[in-house]
Amino acid sequence: MNLKILSLVALVGLAACVLGLYLNHALFGTGPVTIAIQISAASLMIWARFTFGIRSFHGAANPTAGGLVRSGPYKYIRHPIYAAILYFLWAGIAAHPSLLSVAAGLLATLTSAVRMGAEESLLVRTYPEYREYARTTARVLPFLL
Repeated sequence: MNLKILSLVALVGLAACVLGLYLNHALFGTGPVTIAIQISAASLMIWARFTFGIRSFHGAANPTAGGLVRSGPYKYIRHPIYAAILYFLWAGIAAHPSLLSVAAGLLATLTSAVRMGAEESLLVRTYPEYREYARTTARVLPFLL
């Protein structure tokens, strides 16, 4: 399957998970810890958007011109926007644990992994130096994963 189409399908799946969590009142944290995690996740998302710039707004995996971004959160995390989404979702799930919310979280994590994989495959083709960047930078969790 074409990587761009695969990433669009994964995006639809991720959006469905977020919508499902929202409709089941399992998206937002309720206590100080989960709310703090979600505020931090939202801050990471904003920081990544400002660092990467407007060129990061596209539905399909699509490497953009302008070179690799290695500053801001991208210095520590290759995919800070996906990381922020996953941190936010899992904090909400932790606040509202149920079989349905955990299943949605697992599916969201899987669809995010599919998108990250598709983007990385395309980035390596466009920017051969991406391999070295990927070797020295965490995908989602700084210093861990």
